[in-house]
Amino acid sequence: MYDETTIGVRLRALRRWRGMSMQALADLAGLSQGFLSKVENGKVALDRRSHIAALATALKVSEVDLVGGPHLTPDPVQSAPHAAVPALRAAIQTNWIGDAAVERARSLAELLAEIRSLDAVFHSCDYLALGARLPSVIDELHWHIAEPVDEATERGALTALVEAYMYATFRTKDLGYADLAHQAASRAMEAARLTGDPVTVGKAAYLRVQTMPRESSWSRAQVTAERAAGVLEPHATEPLGLQVLGMLSLSAAMASAVQHKTAAAEGWMGEARTLAARVPDDPENWSAFSATNVGVWDVAIGVEVGQSGGAVLRLAEAVDEETISVRRSRHAAFLADVGRGLARDPGCQREATGWLRRAEAVAPQRIRNSTAVHETVGVMLAQAKAAAVGRELRGMAARMGVPH
Repeated sequence: MYDETTIGVRLRALRRWRGMSMQALADLAGLSQGFLSKVENGKVALDRRSHIAALATALKVSEVDLVGGPHLTPDPVQSAPHAAVPALRAAIQTNWIGDAAVERARSLAELLAEIRSLDAVFHSCDYLALGARLPSVIDELHWHIAEPVDEATERGALTALVEAYMYATFRTKDLGYADLAHQAASRAMEAARLTGDPVTVGKAAYLRVQTMPRESSWSRAQVTAERAAGVLEPHATEPLGLQVLGMLSLSAAMASAVQHKTAAAEGWMGEARTLAARVPDDPENWSAFSATNVGVWDVAIGVEVGQSGGAVLRLAEAVDEETISVRRSRHAAFLADVGRGLARDPGCQREATGWLRRAEAVAPQRIRNSTAVHETVGVMLAQAKAAAVGRELRGMAARMGVPH
């Protein structure tokens, strides 16, 4: 599982395996031959969702084939979280609605308290603690659904299960287990539909959008997010409903941006800003939806559409880091996106290194397992000229398993 191969090397191998010239692949993917040459030679990072999806589609492979799956390094901070995946996989794959894999459970009140405490663990990016506690919570919630005392108990367990599967969805996705993340999102939707609650169904729809296979399907992700937002909108009258609707709007904006649908992306970002103005600017909201988090997504979308250097910094200046810092996962993602955007500008390499190192310090387990950061660090390392920058990058590369 220890994978030292860069995306550029895998791209070259897959292209040759398909018997395609670089020009032929460039034409199919809608990219330039010069760009692909730089990617294959490690001179440019392949970290934009649109480019990855286009190349995977052209090569008729999955994105995991192209960017690589989970990898382990000698660094325990990077590799230890993967030890929790087998138990999570068992909980996700052996339980069904109405058919629990365990024969007993704690009281529902205890499990609901556990879910509330896990929220802080989830957002702090403590994969080890989450992995140790979450599988049994999923098992036991399924037991309460299979053996409900009454309708209220069943409904409470179903609603809590959607939250538990949200934790499982994003943390397995972060670690590179796309198949498991998709299964967790599917289980969440099964539970959500049984509640009959539009807001809970909206939560599960958000998970579905976030885990859809990307090659050839960003348009499907956009349609799914837009439909879910349309269904939820009449029911989003309370803060929680507005927050879920806001996250669906942000998802629609990102999916639109990946497809270069600028007007649609701007429209959905405008909708998200309007919704954010109706809820407190508090990242403790559901999935951190808030005005500050909309700014974080502005950065993410800006980096996705190719912005770099000063343009990325100007977007970042609009984000209040102190406000978002209570959600370490979201804070780290923001810092990493700024670093990746800066890294595209040859004059900003030192500054990019600083932002990436800050991201690693905030959430080391997440960042050391990030495919996008791994790719950026590898390319920056190849480009590094100044010894100080090289030393910083070599240290980060060692911890991420990047050849250095």
